[in-house]
Amino acid sequence: MTYSPLNSLIIFAIVILFIYLFFRPVKGWYWLIVNNFKSNEKTIIEDVLKQLYHYENSGKHVDINSLTGVLKFSNNLVIDVVNKMSVNKLIQFDGDILRLTNAGRDYALRIVRVHRLWEKYLAEKTGFDKEEWHERAEEMEHKLNHEETDLLASQLGNPMFDPHGDPIPTNTGLIAKVDGVSMPLLDVNSIGKITHIEDEPDIIYKQILAENIHIGSQIRVVENNAERVIFYAEGEEFKLAPIVAANITVKVLEEAHIKEDNMVRLSSLQENELAKIVGISKECRGDNRRRLLDLGFVKGTDIQIDLLSPLMNPKAYLVKGTSIALRNNQASKILIQKM
Repeated sequence: MTYSPLNSLIIFAIVILFIYLFFRPVKGWYWLIVNNFKSNEKTIIEDVLKQLYHYENSGKHVDINSLTGVLKFSNNLVIDVVNKMSVNKLIQFDGDILRLTNAGRDYALRIVRVHRLWEKYLAEKTGFDKEEWHERAEEMEHKLNHEETDLLASQLGNPMFDPHGDPIPTNTGLIAKVDGVSMPLLDVNSIGKITHIEDEPDIIYKQILAENIHIGSQIRVVENNAERVIFYAEGEEFKLAPIVAANITVKVLEEAHIKEDNMVRLSSLQENELAKIVGISKECRGDNRRRLLDLGFVKGTDIQIDLLSPLMNPKAYLVKGTSIALRNNQASKILIQKM
């Protein structure tokens, strides 16, 4: 190949272009790789802290093997990050057991605060299904800074609990107490109110969702043994395995706070039955709740079935002279007393 100034110029231009694409500020390939690694490292640190926080709060011990088993990153990467966290005094080793330091716990509380505030936002301000709240909140917990988190809390009215009933830490780390006991600990004939539904592990949470069990519902236990827990809530019977029922927290009610036992869900109303609306379940939040109220589903209103679809879902209800169609999962959040 003969030497040509033009060829040399082209090669030089290509080299310069490659160097520019690789090292240019912010968007250069080198910086994208570095920042992506740093982002992954930050995410792993915060996931480790949150896992340790939940383990310690539930009275469980965790070692490096059980930790790598629950995180979605490679074992080597997790181990490397854990060692750095130990050097930076976010965690400490007690033999094989990992424990949070005071600094690590403070950091973990900030992550938990963002996660639960974001779940509250998704429940109150968006139409996302509750099955999506946890995963979406896990993404946002690594993105919001302190100022953005405090602004979000202010916009939501500084709530004390998330949609599952978990307490939301304040910006100073204070946490409200969840009132109640695990459902399998209740005596038969106990009457209480569901105050918390644990959203982990995911497989158990989805089973509870499938059963259409609501936070805030008044329940009455009719059977409780090593095989199953049976209870009534809002006119319906529920049967759960104890391991599933253990994810539900119930506050036992004193007699003065027990609501009428004949309060049932609108979804149970039959054709030709008349009823009066008692209220809307706390399970119905934000825009969905306001929409139902605007449509006339308010306390004291008479209601009956107006039209039935071939598959019985949705049904049209006669409210204040207007026929309004609701799907059964919507109707289950409206409480009535049959007349």
